[in-house]
Amino acid sequence: MRKKMFFFLFFSLLFNQFAYANKLDGEKLFKEYCWGCHHQTAQAFGPSFKSIANKRNRGEIISQIANPNGTYKTLGYTRNSMPSFDDLNADELEALADYIYKFKDKK
Repeated sequence: MRKKMFFFLFFSLLFNQFAYANKLDGEKLFKEYCWGCHHQTAQAFGPSFKSIANKRNRGEIISQIANPNGTYKTLGYTRNSMPSFDDLNADELEALADYIYKFKDKK
């Protein structure tokens, strides 16, 4: 019985470490892909994450990152200056959206 319990605890800890290590970091993705044009709370070349989070829902944010040429008119922009980030996968897009939403005003 002790042996089974040991293996259960060992594999549980191992799984938790693996899951934690693979969790994507939205801030790291922001620094790699977004920081040149966007800042967290101040207007830069593009709107701040605070402004974006207060105007857009998660689906709109993800769509704009993944396919800006296909969404800019729907979102009310007259032109698109945002590049497409085709190399980001669904998990990375979700992590970025989560990070952006951290800057939404608390009501």
